[in-house]
This record gives sequence, C-alpha cells and structure tokens, in this order.
Amino acid sequence: MPMVERIETRLREAFAPSVLAVVDDSEAHRGHAGYQEGGESHFTVKIVSGAFQGQTRLARHRAVHNALGSEIIGRIHALAMDISAE
Repeated sequence: MPMVERIETRLREAFAPSVLAVVDDSEAHRGHAGYQEGGESHFTVKIVSGAFQGQTRLARHRAVHNALGSEIIGRIHALAMDISAE
C-alpha cells in the first residue's frame, strides 16, 4: 500500500477528520537531504477534527505522530502538518 494511503488510513481511524489531505511532496525535494528515488520521503498533511479541540499545537502534533506510529514516522524524512480543531 502506498505511504499516502497508509498515512490517510491511520489518521482517519484515529481522528475521524472532517478534512484530511495527504500530499507526497517528495519530488519537490529531489537533490535534498532525505530524498528517496520513487518518492515517499516528504509529506504534507492537512487535518481538521473535533478530536483536537482544546489541545495545544504541540499536543496536536504529538497526537498525529502517535497515531502514525514509529513504523511510518521512521520511514519518512519530513512531515509538514496543518492541524485544526472543528
């Protein structure tokens, strides 16, 4: 399963978001640190969920990292996140 789908699945299961967009930005980083031929190294996530209500920015980022787990986090080089509560 492609990494974008794995990320989407984990985030949908953990947060039931009303908005979720996961973009593989790897090609924009060709020649930079962490780039892997074939992509799947740099991602941008936009997620909106009521589960983030009342959480600080840091707590939201930690929650996303925990939901993705060490297996996914360990395989990617960069993860940009735009996280909002409903």
